[in-house]
Amino acid sequence: MPDIYSVGRLDLDSEGLLLLTNDAPLKHYLCEPKFAHSRTYWVQVENIPDGQALEQLRQGVMVQGKKTRPAIANLLTPEPTVPAREPPIRFRKNVPTAWLELTLTEGRNRQVRRMTAAVGHPTLRLMRVAIGAGPAKLTLTGLGPGEWRHLTTAEIGALQNLVKKAKPNQRSPHKKTASRKPKGKRR
Repeated sequence: MPDIYSVGRLDLDSEGLLLLTNDAPLKHYLCEPKFAHSRTYWVQVENIPDGQALEQLRQGVMVQGKKTRPAIANLLTPEPTVPAREPPIRFRKNVPTAWLELTLTEGRNRQVRRMTAAVGHPTLRLMRVAIGAGPAKLTLTGLGPGEWRHLTTAEIGALQNLVKKAKPNQRSPHKKTASRKPKGKRR
């Protein structure tokens, strides 16, 4: 059985799309920050973000001393229909919630949660709903919690085309791009 790699990760409190592959160059392409590969999340947050909070997310916010890349940030109205979560999110009678759609092109640890907190709207629920864009966009469409499917031939081809378009020295994490001469005495 070939090695299987997860493309990215979801922490214990997150849910949604997770891609598994046996294609190491594809995994490298989809996980390497320099390729700025998009990931889309639905995020349930405390309170209703105003235009200023959304604009901050769009411009990038300071997270752990470093500014995030700009995100695509939109308020989802109407709220998406999502399966129940177990355990359910905390509910407070006097604190409204809202759903955002955030598309990021970097994948820092707990980045979405830190970004929404930085603009005053802590994350209550986080779902990754898509990886990629255009013909190489993979979504949760048609899948329920815990369900999985194989990619179609067209989806595999679109993903492989992304890797082929990368510069040759960026394709594989296993190839050396530079060498170092051994240290020794000069004559």
